Amino acid sequence: MLAGGMAGMIAKSAIAPLDRVKILFQANNPKYQRYAGTLTGVFKAGRDIQRTGGLKGLFQGNSATLFRIFPYAAIKFMAYEQYRTLLMPSRRDETPYKKLIAGSLAGVTSVFFTYPLDLIRVRLAYETTATSYTTLVSKIYSEPAGNHRPMPSWLPQPKISNFYRGFFCSIAGMVPYAGVSFYTHDILQEFCRDRIPWTLKAKQNRGLPDQNGDYSRLELKTVAELGCGGIAGAVAMTVSYPLEVVRRQMQVAGALNPKVFLGMWETATRLYASKGPRGFFVGLSIGYLKVTPMVAVSFTVYERMKALLSIN
Repeated sequence: MLAGGMAGMIAKSAIAPLDRVKILFQANNPKYQRYAGTLTGVFKAGRDIQRTGGLKGLFQGNSATLFRIFPYAAIKFMAYEQYRTLLMPSRRDETPYKKLIAGSLAGVTSVFFTYPLDLIRVRLAYETTATSYTTLVSKIYSEPAGNHRPMPSWLPQPKISNFYRGFFCSIAGMVPYAGVSFYTHDILQEFCRDRIPWTLKAKQNRGLPDQNGDYSRLELKTVAELGCGGIAGAVAMTVSYPLEVVRRQMQVAGALNPKVFLGMWETATRLYASKGPRGFFVGLSIGYLKVTPMVAVSFTVYERMKALLSIN
């Protein structure tokens, strides 16, 4: 958990300005919509944020991000190792299907415990004026749950339900994202170890066999780890991005119209009606700019932390 939490914090801090711009685009913030849809718009929006809020403006919401990302990444990586061990106790038991299942379950587990923190982070980034963490939490809690349709009785009820806007959309997106991310990363690591010898560190890094006779995997060089993580992040982002856009729309719905609670299907339908198919990919270029280095740094730091902490 320590290794995963540190990996998440370092990776998220590295791309915090891009993350804020992407959220502003995804949520259709009227002040920045004129920049959406172009690669140069990313930098123009960042320039405007820096002019009005300084360097602090580019990192608005990052403290909430770090507060959330440590438990999120810690749970995700820890859960993946546990699910992987449960489903694949030895190298002989490994299959692509089981790797996908392990990654998806890890993603769902981490989201289940940390979703309210993610919603607060998104709302902080969406606000164009400085807003404190405690003020925003109080504001979200005091918002009416809305009368669009009643909340299912088995969901957290108002006003706690305000912190779970877009939860099921998040789960739906996390299943392919986490599953594909972990699966692609593992496949690329194995490819490097088997086919590209120069990516390996010295063979002295080989560990002792475990109870099943397996040896710990050889460590990859940093550039190879970054490459594996970056490609894994880009592939996972492409697969799950439309659901992420719908989730962001649902999360900021309380700021736009707190009296209406829209479900995932209603949100997707309205987005399609107003933006067409392209609306589900708004900010994807920023997503690549953000996710590729973030996942690359995350996996690399995680692997290095495991080595530092002597985790086989």
